[in-house]
Amino acid sequence: MPSQLSPVPPSAARRRPAPALVVVAHGSRDPRALSTVTALLDRVRALRPGLPVHLGHIELNAPLLPDTLAALGDTEAVLVPLLLSRGHHVKHDIPGTAAASPARTRVAAPLGPHPLLVDVLQDRLTEAGWGRTPRDSNAVVLAAAGSRDPDAKTDTARTAHLLAARLGVPVLPAYASAASPTVPAAVRTLLARGRRHIALASYFTAPGRFATECAQAAPWLTAAPLGTHPAMARLLLHRYEEALARPATRELAPA
Repeated sequence: MPSQLSPVPPSAARRRPAPALVVVAHGSRDPRALSTVTALLDRVRALRPGLPVHLGHIELNAPLLPDTLAALGDTEAVLVPLLLSRGHHVKHDIPGTAAASPARTRVAAPLGPHPLLVDVLQDRLTEAGWGRTPRDSNAVVLAAAGSRDPDAKTDTARTAHLLAARLGVPVLPAYASAASPTVPAAVRTLLARGRRHIALASYFTAPGRFATECAQAAPWLTAAPLGTHPAMARLLLHRYEEALARPATRELAPA
């Protein structure tokens, strides 16, 4: 009777290690941002034991992305932006840094828009007290950082649309900088539509100056930033896996 076990092909026996996951955060002068991102990476490591997970910042915090990539040498890496929409950092800064590094890299899509982000936004609103007033008097301002890139605004508007469909109330995107409307302007628009209870959904990955300024303009309840919600860790890994399905931006020269 033949054995049910087959010999392992030599190529399978020498499987290459998984490419490193490099989470690319923006960076912030607020110390809460770094501690939040660090805790989020710990969640990713808990979900995928054995996967090398590293952090690189675009600015303001160490380690900076070029230093993280330099430390990886010529190994494979997938860069996942801890950013919520397309914009200059996603389109130019991160790919440019990756191209200048010795690593063989793939650059993943930003986190948003994605239904998992809507899960997080809904949970954060519920934690803040959402759902305790009649729905026909409620509305939400989705407060985001803002960008001059029109694709970033399109992505944020898509998330607002998904959140509105989930909650069954109007959701207007608003921005802390570089785009309009501002949070106060969005609040006025919703008040003019007869919405008396206007919540602020913090579309920020971590606490910081923009999140704080937007919260101060909220007329009712304010949700916490996305932070270390478990779905954020799952989404980072999802973007990592998506990027692995695409070819690396640069391969090593043949031996």
